[in-house]
Formats: sequence, structure tokens, C-alpha cells
Amino acid sequence: MPVYEYIARDKNGTRIDGILEAASAAAARQQLRESSAFPMECREIAGGPQEARNRKTLPFGKPVSAGELSVTTRHLATLLAAGMPLVQTLNVLESQTENMALQSVINQIRRDVVEGNSLSGSMSQFPRIFSPFYVSMVRAGEASGTVPVVLEQLADYGEKQQEFVRRIRAALAYPILMFLFGTLILFFLVTFVIPSITNVFEEMHQSLPAVTALLISFSAFLRKGWWLILIFVAAAAVFGRFAVNRTEKGRRLWNHALLQIPFFGKLNRKIAVARFASTLGTLIQHGVPLLTALEISRHITRNLLIAEAIESAGNDIKEGQGVAPSLARSGLFPRMATEMIAIGEQSGKLEEMLSRISDSYEKETAAAIAFFMSLLEPIMILVMGLLVGFIVISVLLPIFEMNQLVK
Repeated sequence: MPVYEYIARDKNGTRIDGILEAASAAAARQQLRESSAFPMECREIAGGPQEARNRKTLPFGKPVSAGELSVTTRHLATLLAAGMPLVQTLNVLESQTENMALQSVINQIRRDVVEGNSLSGSMSQFPRIFSPFYVSMVRAGEASGTVPVVLEQLADYGEKQQEFVRRIRAALAYPILMFLFGTLILFFLVTFVIPSITNVFEEMHQSLPAVTALLISFSAFLRKGWWLILIFVAAAAVFGRFAVNRTEKGRRLWNHALLQIPFFGKLNRKIAVARFASTLGTLIQHGVPLLTALEISRHITRNLLIAEAIESAGNDIKEGQGVAPSLARSGLFPRMATEMIAIGEQSGKLEEMLSRISDSYEKETAAAIAFFMSLLEPIMILVMGLLVGFIVISVLLPIFEMNQLVK
């Protein structure tokens, strides 16, 4: 018999969710009504009863954003620090959360905690919301009795990462809008305005300058074949996405290219190293074993080659070697970073050095992005001006030649 997961309200208006077996969705809703519950959502679980037993109920609603998770984490830390019991804290969070998906997740975590499971173990059932880094930090806090402190730092870490992303997006917003509007204006000029002007020249059967002939040919191609360009761009995007996400070779080539592009290669490298150092330092500071911390941190970098270098460092540690020499041999980590890690290992202050590395590269990255943005805007204006100038010259040259003939 099919299995359905549901979200409903009981007669008191309290939100409830769970799983039930029924012949159809209508029958499932009827069962809920007979049990004095008002069904809000009800959908079949693919795979039937076995799949329902093997996994948690998937939450309904919009995805949980990083911002919502940071706010919820800070609220959880504040309530626990005030001495409120964990189950009561989760009840309060569930009632205050507006996101249905996050509300459902908190509800299921609370039920697991009531059944005797740990908070970190319950959170690990939802990897799409709570990353391995997040779960490991909570587990370390449980082991040391500092869960509120760890949650507070997790909220700080999440907000810091969001602020960094916001700065990049804010810096790119104006150039992207300028590029889009400039492209649309040029497309309008070339496909609608230019043909009406150049038709006059063609009717006079006068030989046209090379630049004017080139502009007319390009205009005709855009008017008749613009859909070919769209198809080509869409096909290239789909193929590229498939190659990068589904094939090992394509993913490796893409990650290698990201590290080799002039200017952006160094920028990507610094961002990855900053993210790695921040995550590793935070985990070590809260008592997570170095090998486990390296395993978690390598997934945070989001670059296959750097992740492999970190994995190799973990293997070297098992053989009694240090982290710094292995990272230095990869050639992917800046020399300053590996030297600071080596100093941290020798002095016993590795987490402090990692924090300094993260802060240093984040500042360098922010400065590099600001410098690039300061150059990008005038460069785009110059390029747009050159294109418009080319169009104007292409139109005016035949007019000048006609004036010469009249004289």
C-alpha cells in the first residue's frame, strides 16, 4: 500500500506531521480528518514503506536559507545559555519559525531528542540543512559541555560567510546590470535601428566602406539568426553543467581552470584557503580530532584539487608527518599559508595561526575584489563606447562619401 507523508493541524490548531499508509492521497486525507486532524499537505513517498522506514520525512516549503539557519542557531544558543532545557528550547524555536521546512525539521529533531538521541545525531539526519561542519561542531560542544558557546560561534561563522558573499554580490550587481542593459541597447540598435538607416545606402547602389558592410552583415545575421545564438548558448551551458557535475574529468578540468585563470585564479585560491583555514581552526579549537577536522574541511573548499591536497595531508599525518609539508608539496597553497601552519604546528598554536591565515586572506580577497570592481566599471564604459563609436562611424562614413561625390 502507498505511504504518504503529511502536515496537518489538530483540533487545538497545533501543527503535526508524520507518515501513514493509505490507498490514495484522498484516503490519507480522510484518515486524518477521522482522527480530528485537518490535513494541510499530503504526498506519496516514492519507494513505499521501506523507503519511509529508511529516511526521515522530507520537509515541505521553501528551502532553508543560510540566513534563516544562522538566525535559528543564534536563538538556540541564546535560549540554552539562559538555562532553558533543550526540548523546551526546540518547542519555542518551532513555534517562532515561519519557514515550514525548517519548522518541520525542528519538530523532528525535538522528537528524536525526546526519544533519547543527541542533538548532533538528530541534526545529522538532515545533511541538506546541517552540514558535516555544523554537526561536528555541535557534537564537539556536547562532548565539552559548551553547546551554547559552540552554537553562538556557528551563528557568527555563518553570518561572516554570508557577509562575505553579500559584499561580492553587491560589488558585481552594478557591472552586471550595466552589461545586460548595454547588451540590450546594442542589440536594439543593430537589429532595428541600423537596418532602417542602411537600407537607404543599399537603394542608392553605392559601394559601401568595409566597416559599414561588416555592420550590415552582422545586423542581418542577428535579425535572422538570433535564435541560433540562444540555442548555442543554452546548449553550451547544459553541456558544460553536465560535464562539470557528472564527469570526473570535466570536474577536474573545470577546477584546474578556476585556479589558473589570470587574476581570478589567485582570487579563487585565496578564497578556498581562507575557507579551509577558518573551518579547520574552528574545529580544532573545539576539540575535534585533526584527521576528522581535515576530512570535514576538505569539503568546505569546493575545489577538487585543493580537496585532494588536504586529503593527502591527512594520509601523511597517519604516517607521522606534519600538515604543512604535505600542503606545500601540492603547490596549491600559498607559501605564506604553509609557513604559518608549520609555525603553528611547532608552537602548538595551530588554531591561532589558522585563524590569522583566514583573516589575512579574507582581507586580501576583499581588497582584490574592490580593486577589480574599480577597474571593471570604466573598462565596461570604454568597451560600450567603442562599440557605439563603431556603429556611428559605420553609418557616417557612407554619408561623408556621398557629400564628397556631391561636391
